[in-house]
Amino acid sequence: MKLRKDTWRWTLMDTYLLRKYIGSVFYAIALLMTIIIVFDISQNMQYFNNTTAMNVITGYYLNFIPYFVTLFFPLFTFISVIWFTSKLSERNEIISFFNGGVSFYRFIVPYIVGAILLGIFSLFLSNFVVPTANANLNTFKDKYFHAPHNMGVGAITQRNFHFKNTKNSYVYVQNWRKNALMGDKFTYEIFGEENIPYKLSADRIMYDTCKSNWKLYNYRIRTFDAEGREHLIAGMEMDTTFNFGPADFSPDVSTAGTMSYSKLKKFIKKEQEKGSTLVKSYQIEQHRRVANPASIIVMTLLGLCVAARKTQRGIGVHIFIGMFFVFTFIFLQQVSTVFAVSESLSPAMAVWLPNLIYLGISGFLLYTIPK
Repeated sequence: MKLRKDTWRWTLMDTYLLRKYIGSVFYAIALLMTIIIVFDISQNMQYFNNTTAMNVITGYYLNFIPYFVTLFFPLFTFISVIWFTSKLSERNEIISFFNGGVSFYRFIVPYIVGAILLGIFSLFLSNFVVPTANANLNTFKDKYFHAPHNMGVGAITQRNFHFKNTKNSYVYVQNWRKNALMGDKFTYEIFGEENIPYKLSADRIMYDTCKSNWKLYNYRIRTFDAEGREHLIAGMEMDTTFNFGPADFSPDVSTAGTMSYSKLKKFIKKEQEKGSTLVKSYQIEQHRRVANPASIIVMTLLGLCVAARKTQRGIGVHIFIGMFFVFTFIFLQQVSTVFAVSESLSPAMAVWLPNLIYLGISGFLLYTIPK
């Protein structure tokens, strides 16, 4: 049947499908997040005994929820689309739309609109809400999960750690204790073209949070003048400042999760100059913030193509096929990430590859589906 021109305008059918789509997504999010929270409470109850229930809700779970929502948003979307579209197909509502002169491609318009709206919402969460929530969540964990009574103050978190501070300066510490902000056998070297004109070493280095500076104990400073003569200065204690902080001695992939997109780009550039081994992981986080929202559109199309095929065996078949795609999608994400960290793939390709593969699968199913 040939479509009338006005059928491409927004209609009551579009509003109905869009409301069903978005409502199902948020219903799935609420249901699955409730299950996740119940399991999390049972696992971390011992850490919550030292604070109030209100502090746990506002300081932990209100910051805990946004991260998991954005992480599983594409999967929430996929499962929701399969569920409510299968119900439409089972009740012959899709056939009714087609009998009314609506083509299959016109039928998917509200799905695409809903996926774009959810993608924009997910993009906003990933780059503005989640970084702040992660920072607050880390603060809560440092206070109650990683408190001195849970983790020894003198516990060593890094051994034989070194990094490139600037273009020609390097930093080394033998043992770093994150909780105490203290390190042993510290060395700071500046390299010249042919020699090392400056070398500062100390038996112990500690960060003073009150003065925002470093304290060196039993230090030695070796310098060389233009004639190559060595000069040695030694002392028991010295206060000084560097252009690096305590966080540089305990790098963590989760650090990138507390930054906005613009700050993350600057942070990655700085870490590249330092020669950090975690640059690939930071770049994966950067690309994932865009790829995850984009995958909502891909998973919506895939879920629609799976669920729109009417079967005599009911919704169970659609759910089974959907679970297969979900698990293979997650598996592909993990495998591609491993290849990116091992430098077999670029971070951008590793993050976007699952989306591209499933976009191709969606295109094939969309082409072959009975219309």
